[in-house]
Amino acid sequence: MGGIEAEAGMLGQPVYFLTPDVVGVHLKGKLREGVTATDLVLTVTELMRKHKVVGKFVEFFGEGTSALTLPDRATIANMAPEYGATMGFFPVDDVTVQFMKNTGRTAEEVDAFESYFKAQGLFGIPKAGSIDYSSVVELDLDSIVPSLAGPKRPQDRIALPAMKDTFNTLFSKPIAENGFNQPADKLNKRYATGKDGLEIGNADVLIAAITSCTNTSNPGVLLAAGLLAKKAVAKGLKVAPHIKTTLAPGSRVVTEYLTNAGLLEPLTTLGFGLAAYGCTTCIGNAGPLREDIDKTITDNNLICAAVLSGNRNFEARIHPNLKANFLASPPLVVAYAIAGKMNINLDTDPLGVGKDGQPVYLKDIWPNSAEIQTVMKFAADPAVYQKLYSDLTKDLPLWNAIKAPTGDLYQWDDSTYIARPPFFDAAVPKVGDIKNAKALALFGDSVTTDHISPAGSFKPATPAGKYLQGHNVEVKDFNSYGSRRGNHEVMMRGTFANVRVKNLMLPPNADGSRIEGGYTLYKGEQMAIYDAAMKHIADHTPTVIFAGEEYGTGSSRDWAAKGTQLLGVKAVIAKSYERIHRSNLVGMGVLPLQFKGSDSQASLNLTGDETFDLIGINDNLKPQQDVTLTITRKDGSKQNVALLLRIDTPIEVDYYKNGGILPFVLKELVG
Repeated sequence: MGGIEAEAGMLGQPVYFLTPDVVGVHLKGKLREGVTATDLVLTVTELMRKHKVVGKFVEFFGEGTSALTLPDRATIANMAPEYGATMGFFPVDDVTVQFMKNTGRTAEEVDAFESYFKAQGLFGIPKAGSIDYSSVVELDLDSIVPSLAGPKRPQDRIALPAMKDTFNTLFSKPIAENGFNQPADKLNKRYATGKDGLEIGNADVLIAAITSCTNTSNPGVLLAAGLLAKKAVAKGLKVAPHIKTTLAPGSRVVTEYLTNAGLLEPLTTLGFGLAAYGCTTCIGNAGPLREDIDKTITDNNLICAAVLSGNRNFEARIHPNLKANFLASPPLVVAYAIAGKMNINLDTDPLGVGKDGQPVYLKDIWPNSAEIQTVMKFAADPAVYQKLYSDLTKDLPLWNAIKAPTGDLYQWDDSTYIARPPFFDAAVPKVGDIKNAKALALFGDSVTTDHISPAGSFKPATPAGKYLQGHNVEVKDFNSYGSRRGNHEVMMRGTFANVRVKNLMLPPNADGSRIEGGYTLYKGEQMAIYDAAMKHIADHTPTVIFAGEEYGTGSSRDWAAKGTQLLGVKAVIAKSYERIHRSNLVGMGVLPLQFKGSDSQASLNLTGDETFDLIGINDNLKPQQDVTLTITRKDGSKQNVALLLRIDTPIEVDYYKNGGILPFVLKELVG
């Protein structure tokens, strides 16, 4: 479900989509000792991406599914956006009902819940062969091994023993092969930061975060992290003080059960004290690194790392200057913080030296399932849930002291956080062919919604930074794009402004690498994409975006579509789309078009200095019809290419004709 679909839903508009394929995932066997739900979900994410489940429902079935705890099921379902599915579905069964009881639901609520699913014939996990799925994928839980994922995408799983060799290989691999394109002789060099005698180098862990994402709101892995910390402290292991460590759970229940189990104290001793509740590191809210460390990274182009228990690690999402970001289970996050580096084989290399002078290995402090089970009772106490959820605000004086306006109409004030959006004000567009368009950007594969609309911090010299300074906001008060998503002026300036995004319109560097950051060419001059977009709008020149496979992967960032529209982009032409971003583009009145067959921007040799016409767009628009792209090259030669219109349903045609879903709904309400 995308934000734009949700906004329309709040105004009474249903969500329409084509009947999906349903992929059945047959889970067999059971997880081995020492393997976590995180290891399982990273394997599922890798497997589902290979199976190409974008726009499909994924349903888990079989004995292995029945044996999973509810938090383990939630961990897997939560990562559906990362594996591309519309949803990851676990049927309701006795395990679900028990969870409702454990988390403080009343007997009446539990009875109504169970009775409803039984009456619908939807109760219980299907057995193998009982349902005719569109396709079936088999996964033996016994094959799952301890894993991480990264350094740039959640589906790029790395088995724990392979971590050292994988990092060292990626260090020198080309960018096109997911590498960092660095000279191999630089890998083991150390660099003085000029403070406290600290030296840092490539592969150093600088951020280690236990985050609030659903795949961390799993008592099994959180208690495991606490138990590992307790054993590590007992052995005398420490985390270096310059590593930014945080524990930011999604609920006060977590700190309650960690405290009751006696595990919050050892976590705090290692630096994993409570920092906040809710989205922090995973959405780019880790805050700045120490100034001397940050400068050493940028001056020497170091490939330093973050390790986090979240579900997204896309480029520049975690921190603009940390280029290697790895997803791992909470206990592994603590372990890598102790080790201090990512290029280590934790199966064979010691984590550190204990207070007895002896090396300590991961296996020496890794908790077993019996130890986890012993403390699991602290996370299944209904009284804790009832106490903390019965009145969410009673212990929050800061929140309760905020003055809020009353009345039916919101009073727009002159805020740099919340501004009246322009989406309802524009005149209904004339539907017709798009002529004489220019490319605003040419992107490669796997351009995520984080590349399109970053959520993290931004610098004073960026268009967003200049805008805020022009409105008397000091640099220290910039906050992040995510925190200012109620202000379209900031967000449109942040569109395509990710510091790692690569626009292929810009010529490559001498070493073949690409210029990074939100830049493009306007009449041959390099400038910020926002600045070029404003010049094109002033020239009355429509613009288009070209992209490769999986355009719009990642979180359903509605600003990735809203910002695209506000920059004057009339169409996006990609090799394939992530479902929600395609839907969001239509919802904002931007045409999603798809290359057919073997056509791509690479096969068509596009450079960005061409002019483009899109022919066949009129009042008789039909879902999934062909549209002709006419390319006029610099030498005057022309080429026609058939594209697939990715407006998929008749209602989406109506949205497009009205300039988007929000103007359509407003017209319906007024009518």
